[in-house]
Amino acid sequence: MANSSSLVFLFFFFFFYSTLATAKTHRFVRSISPSSLGLDKPQKLSQLHFFFHDVVGGTNQTAVRVAAAPSTDKSPTQFGAVVMIDDPLTESPESWSKVVGRAQGMYASASQTELGFLMTLSFVFTQGEFNGSTLSVLGRNTVLSAVREMPIVGGSGVFRFATGYAQAKTHSIDALEAIVEYNVSVFHY
Repeated sequence: MANSSSLVFLFFFFFFYSTLATAKTHRFVRSISPSSLGLDKPQKLSQLHFFFHDVVGGTNQTAVRVAAAPSTDKSPTQFGAVVMIDDPLTESPESWSKVVGRAQGMYASASQTELGFLMTLSFVFTQGEFNGSTLSVLGRNTVLSAVREMPIVGGSGVFRFATGYAQAKTHSIDALEAIVEYNVSVFHY
């Protein structure tokens, strides 16, 4: 009987010990060296220039309103409207220009007093040295201002750990399409 009690004690001792040892190796948070992620290199500053084509109607529509408040259509600013986008980014303002990426995400009319959008989108690059990389934008876009500045809050691929800003300037606008010139300055590794 003493031997079986000892065996039970040893079993539970090793069971709890191994559970504690495993818990220590599978922690939720751990510290790592920045160099393990390639962050020991000096940061680069890249400037990108492209045109954003937001087509809100017609046969090649790239922006679709997906939600609105009951009062949105009565509001002079379309307050409450939410629009999903998959807009081409091109080298020049012409629609036939070389496509270098897509702007994918959404914008929402977030002001009752002026035409101001909350922009939450990714610039997804499909050409050149940034092919496969993205930049994330999250900020306010007062559409009628001559130049609007929005923060770059991150990215992926070449732009992992990116920070910077995007300046937007309306190139042209009509009932179906807005073409917006973007100048982006971004720090990345």
